[in-house]
Amino acid sequence: MVAKKVWIMLIALFLLPVTAAACGFGEKVAEGYENTEVKHAYQHWNQGASSAVPFEFIDVRTPEEYADGHIEGARLIPVQELEVRMNEVPKDKQVYVYCRSGKRSAQAAGILARAGYSNIENVLGGITAWKDAEYQVVK
Repeated sequence: MVAKKVWIMLIALFLLPVTAAACGFGEKVAEGYENTEVKHAYQHWNQGASSAVPFEFIDVRTPEEYADGHIEGARLIPVQELEVRMNEVPKDKQVYVYCRSGKRSAQAAGILARAGYSNIENVLGGITAWKDAEYQVVK
């Protein structure tokens, strides 16, 4: 009986870090960028020019989606155009990429990481999570 409890405890201890790592919040992913929660991105955005770390938000959605509402100050570079417009993405700033839900921004973050960018954060949940948190958007 004691041996069975020990095995269950060992399995639980093994699965806990594996499960936590699978969530990927705030950690480097295999592609070389970080996933970040919308709350963290908002806190940085809310600091604005007073932030100790310069940053930029890149919206990788379509122009139509961008026009329907975006994060104030975000630069529109649709993911389909990213490789030819990469020179518009600063290498000297923290870059937050977002889309509607996080899939296209993860793709964009991977493209940038493979191109040598080391300052990329994919905003998990995208503009949907931003709006759900009732953070400001502009049209």
